[in-house]
Amino acid sequence: MSSGHRKRRIEEGNSSDDDDDYEPYVPLKERKKMELQKKEKLLKRKTTLEKKEEKDTKKSLENDEGQFSAPVPNVSLLDQHSELKKIAEAVKETHYDKQLKEEEKILESIAERKALMAVGEIAKGIVYTESIKTGWKPPKYVLSMPKEKFEKVRRKWHILVEGSDVPPPLKSFKEMRFPRPIINALKKKGIVHPTPIQIQGLPAVLMGRDMIGIAFTGSGKTLVFILPIIMFSLEQEKALPFEKNEGPFGLIVVPSRELARQTYEVITYLSRALDAEGYPTLRTSLCIGGSSIKDQAETMKRGVHMVVATPGRLMDLLNKKILTLDMCRYLVLDEADRMIDMGFEEDVRTIFSYFKFQRQTLLFSATMPKKIQNFAKSALVLPVTVNVGRAGAANLDVIQEVEYVKQEAKIVYLLECLQKTTPPVLIFAEKKKDVDDIHEYLLLKGVEAVAIHGDKDQEEREHAIQGFRQGIKDVLVATDVASKGLDFPDVQHVINFDMPEDIENYVHRIGRTGRCGKTGIATTFINKSCDESVLLDLKHLLIEAKQKIPPVLAALQADNEEYLELGDERGCAYCGGLGHRITECPKLEAMQSKQAGNIGRRDYLAHGSADW
Repeated sequence: MSSGHRKRRIEEGNSSDDDDDYEPYVPLKERKKMELQKKEKLLKRKTTLEKKEEKDTKKSLENDEGQFSAPVPNVSLLDQHSELKKIAEAVKETHYDKQLKEEEKILESIAERKALMAVGEIAKGIVYTESIKTGWKPPKYVLSMPKEKFEKVRRKWHILVEGSDVPPPLKSFKEMRFPRPIINALKKKGIVHPTPIQIQGLPAVLMGRDMIGIAFTGSGKTLVFILPIIMFSLEQEKALPFEKNEGPFGLIVVPSRELARQTYEVITYLSRALDAEGYPTLRTSLCIGGSSIKDQAETMKRGVHMVVATPGRLMDLLNKKILTLDMCRYLVLDEADRMIDMGFEEDVRTIFSYFKFQRQTLLFSATMPKKIQNFAKSALVLPVTVNVGRAGAANLDVIQEVEYVKQEAKIVYLLECLQKTTPPVLIFAEKKKDVDDIHEYLLLKGVEAVAIHGDKDQEEREHAIQGFRQGIKDVLVATDVASKGLDFPDVQHVINFDMPEDIENYVHRIGRTGRCGKTGIATTFINKSCDESVLLDLKHLLIEAKQKIPPVLAALQADNEEYLELGDERGCAYCGGLGHRITECPKLEAMQSKQAGNIGRRDYLAHGSADW
């Protein structure tokens, strides 16, 4: 067939079946181009529709608002205003809903999946459904009172409780049925009436209930777990005396050596008061780093009723089988959120694995965000949460003063600040080097000062604390090692040489003054080197405590100021800071970055070891 005929056939069209099915070949490049154009058209159409919908919604809202924009006959201006307000709130509500949903997703993603329980219990699927039974009961006349009276007491002392079958609050140590020597020993220390946390916390613990205790610093949390542990140990000793290598019955774990020694001294004081009145002798062991492990092992061999320990030394003793928890039925984690949240989590998990039977577990702190409370509840059986004030709130007996001081002027300005009150004064600094520099400067200026931080040996630390407590030294300079739980009843002034990186540490630091109902002053130096998110948390903490806000903090504004309070939750659900929400939490971001870094590092190391 000639080329002219072929050309004509193509132009006129082919009438045969084969020619009807014919599709001309399109190169791959052209096909991709056509597909891309098709997708672009679809996307353009979708975007146009979305914009139209948005425009219609906006128009609808404007119409709704517009219908009342001018005076409407027979409708009052007040009614028009309330209608407009409802429309505005409906639009705002959608933003709140979005924020809450986003926060729920974040909380869900960081929720702890592993229960804080012994490995054996998890493996065997052991679940305890009932609290430990004790021989203690409230007086009959208290039990016969109406529940409304208990609620009235709780309201009066601002005690918030969560949990089922919460024991009644008791307003005196006599009602709690403590023996006369204990009540007299407390009186000698000026403790006549229980504090709010003790009013509700002691009955709960004495009844054998697991508990989370949250109260501001200096509120008397220590006695809530010390008095019951002494009574339970006394009961055990009376029923069947402890022999060699037996015990402990109760274990108290704290984050720092100084806090461990302080707790040990309180237990020893009360135990001796009982011993002097003819009660059985109770033995307590202090297990901390920096002191002889041999001496601690000797104490264990004699049999002990109670052990106060720091996590590191406790793990060492458990691994070497010097200490066993076969008989232990009472576990306290003091400053629990700091241990779980700041690196001791794995140690705490391992400690739980050494228990052979159910134990009564108590967790205490001044700052315990919801995230930690929910995580801790996995270790507790029918827990009672006793909360005096908001978790992480500052002590209202402390006057908080925040001053803008340039970095280079801080150390010189310290001398002026020391004139605000009479000694003793506590100075906190973030870095060990700053502690040493401040200590040296104060000594050169003739100030009777001592210093403690993690690099100093145990003997030096104990000597410094003792000198400060006894009034021989006027000033104690320290890192945050001295901010957790340590009790210095007469400290009138705390100076923060620098703002801590964490608002929780700030609350703990200033809580070293204004204790047991006394008032105190906390002075904090800030400057442009401070992280803005921590300063926002500080600003809102000062607002909550009705303190004076310095202009430098007043000028700070959060990006999402209107979202700082959503639903029942104020501030951040992760760290408890009031100046941001969990969506902007720097602590959570740092934790996630650290975890991501560790995953990459572990993979790299594992890969490397395989090659070797």
